Amino acid sequence: MSEGDSVGESIHGKPSAVATFFTRLGQIYQSWLDKSTPFYAVRWAVTLLLTAVYMVRVYILQGWYIVTYALGIYHLNLFIAFLSPKVDPSLLDEDEGPSLPTKQNEEFRPFIRRLPEFKFWHSATKGIVIAMICTFFDAFNVPVFWPILVMYFIMLFCITMKRQIKHMIKYRYLPFTHGKRTYKGKEDTGKPFAILIHV
Repeated sequence: MSEGDSVGESIHGKPSAVATFFTRLGQIYQSWLDKSTPFYAVRWAVTLLLTAVYMVRVYILQGWYIVTYALGIYHLNLFIAFLSPKVDPSLLDEDEGPSLPTKQNEEFRPFIRRLPEFKFWHSATKGIVIAMICTFFDAFNVPVFWPILVMYFIMLFCITMKRQIKHMIKYRYLPFTHGKRTYKGKEDTGKPFAILIHV
């Protein structure tokens, strides 16, 4: 293989200007994503704002209903993955038993999602941005009777959520954990430490 045959390299073996630019752009994007991780309320507020802008745009243009339907199905799939455990209890052998605690005195195991919150937010936001970009191209404006799509989406949402709730009831798990349970009783008041100081 001669010099420059690999993708993104110039004739002299150094990365091309285009490859360097996109690498740097990816690093900046990842840096901003890393900085936004702890600010979940702000992240979701921005996503809801983008969703509102997208819906207003679709309403004003009176089109791109098939793109909106595809976006709704995509968000529904993300939401189901967000509510599902990482290891599906129905796939475990009967000998192993459920991995989630079923009794109060069992060890605390936090709910681990198949799709973490950050990835859920990131994928949902990317989906909205891609759908917004699609509204600038007439090729994606397929004529369709939108009330049928709305009815079908509502039916699909109800059926999917009913199945998910049945799964949650059958395997006794909640997709939300608020931290480890604390018990009231003997509380550490710091007195032993104070005694050590006085002795």
